[in-house]
Amino acid sequence: MKYMKYPMLGGILVSGLLILFSCGMVAPVVPPQGMFYTGYTAPLDLDQSKTPVTQKAGKSSVTSILGLFSWGDASIDAAAREGGIQTIESADYSYTSVLGVYQQYTTIVHGN
Repeated sequence: MKYMKYPMLGGILVSGLLILFSCGMVAPVVPPQGMFYTGYTAPLDLDQSKTPVTQKAGKSSVTSILGLFSWGDASIDAAAREGGIQTIESADYSYTSVLGVYQQYTTIVHGN
């Protein structure tokens, strides 16, 4: 009966862990993460059959410090506007993390 003293504690801990581990990125390809430094670029779409190699690209980013402050616009629309792209042909993303203190997610679109 000593465990019944704090009945909600277990639920709170489980909920906290689920929230913590469900905050990962949702993308078709997520390369391995490093403990101290992570830096990679991966595709946002898997249909590479119609992905031409284009010179025109636009980027938009979101940056986070300590997981406490986050700012930016990493939307596909913002990346297309930044690159002056009217027709999006493919999309990639890049992710950088340094000790989890500094993190940056960048959307990269290619097109004309």
